[in-house]
Amino acid sequence: MHAFDVLGDPVRRRILELLADGERSSGEVSSVVRKEFGISQPAVSQHLRVLREAGFAVVRPDGTRRLYSVGSAPLQEIDAWLGRFRRYWTPHLDALATEIARGRRARRTEEEP
Repeated sequence: MHAFDVLGDPVRRRILELLADGERSSGEVSSVVRKEFGISQPAVSQHLRVLREAGFAVVRPDGTRRLYSVGSAPLQEIDAWLGRFRRYWTPHLDALATEIARGRRARRTEEEP
């Protein structure tokens, strides 16, 4: 399955967001996703399996628990693919950063006695 197909599903994106905050047990992930999406535990397990098989999630056993974390390889591939398109937004973000810095300098100048 292509990386964008995997991430095209909102449940899998949410699971990946949860894992980005740190390692979580399958029970923790399941609890959050079931509440937010109203899906069953087996459905959450299926999404975890898809993420694991695609390399987006890594699982490690801890006794009877399974702990999931983010797998970085597919994200690096997506980042490389997006690199071709960065030229479309990077100048805008650079300009925004410049304007923010100007605003901060102006406020500091106004606040100085």
